[in-house]
Amino acid sequence: MDWFKTWFNTPYYHLLYGNRDNKEAAFFIDNLLTHLNLPKTSRCWDLNCGKGRHSLYLNKKGYEVIGTDLSEESICYAKQQETDSLHFYKHDMRNLFYANYFDAVFNLFTSFGYFKNKHDDERVFQSVNKALKPGGLFVIDFFNAACVLANLKASEEKQIGEVAFHIRKRVENNIIIKEITAEDKTGKHLFKEEVKTFTLTDFTTLAQKAELKVKHCFGNYSLQDFDEHASERLIITFEK
Repeated sequence: MDWFKTWFNTPYYHLLYGNRDNKEAAFFIDNLLTHLNLPKTSRCWDLNCGKGRHSLYLNKKGYEVIGTDLSEESICYAKQQETDSLHFYKHDMRNLFYANYFDAVFNLFTSFGYFKNKHDDERVFQSVNKALKPGGLFVIDFFNAACVLANLKASEEKQIGEVAFHIRKRVENNIIIKEITAEDKTGKHLFKEEVKTFTLTDFTTLAQKAELKVKHCFGNYSLQDFDEHASERLIITFEK
C-alpha cells in the first residue's frame, strides 16, 4: 500500500507534526491574496487540505472554500469547522473533483510529490486544469529541493509526550525517503515518507503538459523572489 494512505491517518503523524504554525499560514495566505487579487466572489479549492487550517483562513477572508484530502481522519476533523461556505470531502487529488468550477486552487505546505509513477503527477495537474475556470489560478507551495538536499540530516530523535520518534533520512533516485519509528508503551511502529525532489523545471514541465502557464515564482512566505541556492520554499503560481 502507498505510504500516504496509512501514515496520514495515524495518531503518530498528527503528534509528530502537531505544531503547525497558524500565524505563519495566515501571513502566507494574506500575502498570496494580495498578490493574486482574488475577488471575494471567488471559489477556492484547498487541494490536500489536511485538517483545514488554510481552508479555514481563506473562508474567514470571505471566500467560498472546498477542502479535500485523502486522509479520512483529517477530513473528519476538518468537517467540525464547516460553514455554509466551507466544506470538506475525502478525495484523491489525482481525480477530477468539480469541472470548470474554481477560480483558484491551492496546494500548500509540500502536499505533492508522493506518487511513484510520474503519470500520477501529470494527472494531478490535469485535474486542476479541468477544475479551474478559464483564467483561473493554481498555487503550489513546495520545499526548495536544492536547499533541503544541501542541509539534509541523516538522523533525528524527538520525544513528544510518551512517544519517542526515531527518524532516518536518505535520498534515492531523486526521492527523499524518511523512515520513522514511533516507540511508546504499545511497542515500535514503523512508517515511511517518500517525496520527490521536484525543481522549478519539473513543475514547469508538468504545467506545460497540462496547458497551465507559469506566472510567478517565489522563495518564501513573504513572496520574495525565488533563489535556487538560498530560498526555503518554491512557491509557483500558474494560470489556466
